[in-house]
Order: sequence, then structure tokens, then C-alpha cells
Amino acid sequence: MKKDINFGLLLLRIIIAGLMLFHGIAKLKSLAGIENMLTEAGFPTFMAYGVYITELVAPILIIIGFRTRIASLVFFFGMIAALVLVHSDHIFAISKTGGLEIELLLLYAFGSLVFYFTGSGSYAVSTTNKWD
Repeated sequence: MKKDINFGLLLLRIIIAGLMLFHGIAKLKSLAGIENMLTEAGFPTFMAYGVYITELVAPILIIIGFRTRIASLVFFFGMIAALVLVHSDHIFAISKTGGLEIELLLLYAFGSLVFYFTGSGSYAVSTTNKWD
């Protein structure tokens, strides 16, 4: 069987970014919880709108393959922010099933970081820019 790295990258883009879109869409209803969390951490509440960039805009760009490398960095740093602000108490915690409690967050973060190094592949809206 012949390898198809470009199809593999497309599939990974759809899975990683597509699953994150569910989180972003859920936050369209309200950002109150995020605003409260930011206030408690000493940050201004307007920063909560960054969630839309991290969980909606960046995943859409990754899925369609437009400026995938820069979108993946935005996505990655958003996941690191979530790790620090929300899940810092769980970094080394083990779940009931034996995995890390933050393994899904790590999968999103480092899955998106893969695209920074690989780009989007050939099956993308844009492939000629250095940020693709």
C-alpha cells in the first residue's frame, strides 16, 4: 500500500480541529464561567473572547488548510493557557482509568503543534505561503 502523508495530515486536521470546534460552539452561549475564572486569576474579563479565536477561528483555519502553521500556534498556546488557568491542579493527576486527567488537553495541544512543523499538506485551501 502506498503512503499518503497528505491525506493523513488532512485526516488529522479534521479530527483535532473538528473536535475542538464542539468546545468553541458550546462557548457561544456564554463566557461567564471563563470570565469568572479570569477575574479570579487577576486578568481582565475581555480576555475571555480569546476563547473564540482559540476554539473557533483557529480550528476552522486548520480544517480548511489556510495559514495552518500560524493557526496551529494560536491553538497550541490557547491549550497551554487552558492548562495553566483551569487544569494546573491536574497536571500529574491520574484518572480512574489509569491515564492522565489532562490527556485530552495534551492531545489537542501537541496534536496542533504537529501542524506547525508539518504544515497542512497538499489537501488544503492554501499551500504556497510559508504559514501554510
